[in-house]
Amino acid sequence: MVKRDFNAWLAGFRDSIADYGYYVDFEKVNRNVDTIKVELNILNSLIGSKNIETDFEDLIKKYPEVLKCIPLLLAVRANEIYAIDGNGEFTYKFKNPNLSVEQYKIFMRKTGLFDLISNHIVNNLMDYATGVETGLDSNGRKNRGGHLMENLVESFIQKAGFVRDDTYFKEMYIHQIVEKWDIDLSAISNQGKMEKRFDYVIKTDNMIYGIETNFYGSGGSKLNETARSYKTLALEADTIDGFTFVWFTDGKGWTSARHNLEETFDVMEHIYNINDLEKGIMSGVFR
Repeated sequence: MVKRDFNAWLAGFRDSIADYGYYVDFEKVNRNVDTIKVELNILNSLIGSKNIETDFEDLIKKYPEVLKCIPLLLAVRANEIYAIDGNGEFTYKFKNPNLSVEQYKIFMRKTGLFDLISNHIVNNLMDYATGVETGLDSNGRKNRGGHLMENLVESFIQKAGFVRDDTYFKEMYIHQIVEKWDIDLSAISNQGKMEKRFDYVIKTDNMIYGIETNFYGSGGSKLNETARSYKTLALEADTIDGFTFVWFTDGKGWTSARHNLEETFDVMEHIYNINDLEKGIMSGVFR
């Protein structure tokens, strides 16, 4: 096998693989807002109130369920919010109210929500909540980025002809591989003490391939740990007849962890990037 040049390989890593749905999942945003739209519209009646505290108290006494939409107005994904002040510690429950209306008024005042509503800082809480949900959803980009790489690799698996249910499997644990094909994977499971899940598993007539995929657009300490753990996994897998570990990775984030990645690259035969996929590496790997 011709030894590959690590620097040339790393130079081909991509800045991003984002598609149009990567940035915001608007279906999810609208779905989340829709679950509290009635409560938000009731609370809308307080916008511009000249006597917000009294009007809020009257509203809550009549429609206590309105409280459940309050956490989202503070960009909080929880039904309980903890707060401390000079009078003590409070855990405010919004799905099943546990404190007096007076205490919830203190919460609304001190968090600035009364000011937001009464002074026309926002004119429609549905629109405001949609904006908050959009911002919160951006936190999901990391997970969506991981799935983007998984989906990309899966598309190449299928293009390579592995399209039947009995040729490739998604998200498969070590114990499932052992049970299905009666293979000894104790070398990579710490004698059965570690339960690893592979993103994909491909089964050919001669080999079982455990596949990991990831994409790192930015650096961080996790990359060094990933490279080290995959190096160990590759070396352990090399001792098992009938099993091969394959890693597809990419992303400019690896630039900051290049030394650890190179150590893995030097000992791992089956480590590939997106360029390798586009050049048809699938057909050469899985035999």
